[in-house]
Amino acid sequence: MKVKTSITLSEKTLSLIDIFSKDIKGKSRSELIEAAILAFIRDKQKQRRDEEDLKLITKHAKQLNEEADDALSYQQGIW
Repeated sequence: MKVKTSITLSEKTLSLIDIFSKDIKGKSRSELIEAAILAFIRDKQKQRRDEEDLKLITKHAKQLNEEADDALSYQQGIW
């Protein structure tokens, strides 16, 4: 379901939206703005996940490094 809302944009921004919405055939201003916002949100969600992953890796770095060293020492022993 679509919900109508109102936003305030500079004339320059609106001009750019019009230019790009014409470049993408069949896209209205609303569709272009929605696509841009969704792309921004997906990027921020990925960034948040990456930050959480990094926190977990950092928290468990010592254990992970010990396990990697153990695996490497085993591999070196059979070569």
